[in-house]
Amino acid sequence: MKDKKRLAVFDLDHTLLPLDSDFSWGQFTTRLGWTDPHEFIRRNDVFYEQYKAGTLNIHEYIRFATEAVRRQGPARALAARDQYMEEVIAPAILPQALDLLQRHRSAGEELLIITATNEFVTAPIAERLGVQHLIAVGLERDSQGPEGWITGEIRGVPSFREGKVTRFNDWLTERGLAREAVEVTFYSDSINDLPLMDNADHPVATNPDDRLRNVARTRGWPILELF
Repeated sequence: MKDKKRLAVFDLDHTLLPLDSDFSWGQFTTRLGWTDPHEFIRRNDVFYEQYKAGTLNIHEYIRFATEAVRRQGPARALAARDQYMEEVIAPAILPQALDLLQRHRSAGEELLIITATNEFVTAPIAERLGVQHLIAVGLERDSQGPEGWITGEIRGVPSFREGKVTRFNDWLTERGLAREAVEVTFYSDSINDLPLMDNADHPVATNPDDRLRNVARTRGWPILELF
């Protein structure tokens, strides 16, 4: 019997990074004066409580999360993202996360990050981590090609909750892989990722929130305190 292809799949925020890249990007753009600090915190707190409760409307959240960059336009937004990568993300990439990625890489496993944060924020983070494959929330653009800019709407199925399973299975299909032909280890901190953890061969609760920690203990899943 042919050996299964081994995949190491990682959530991003609070799993490989000790922060929420969506929220820290919002804080960063607020420091730049792109948003009102009190209004940003108020609105973000509402969305975060919905996220923890499992009631978040991802479409409404993405409109909120991309509002500042949509107003600024591509040139200013991309320049700010480069600055954000150096000032916020680079110091948050810790040796223990890089070591974890390298252990799987050295074992011959293919690496994939799958996140509910949008692709504008996360594409350079995955690149900085040395992970070639990324599934993130896709963003619609107002036209094709380099002149198109973010509209605030989601392109395709959002990689959130059950959508992560859909996007992951689609990713496998695009590569000509059946689910039963791969062996999946999945690391996540969040109860929102329970659908994909249930789908993984080796779920690992990583820096888990209280609800996921309880599930992991009940089911005998490994718990990794990476940070």
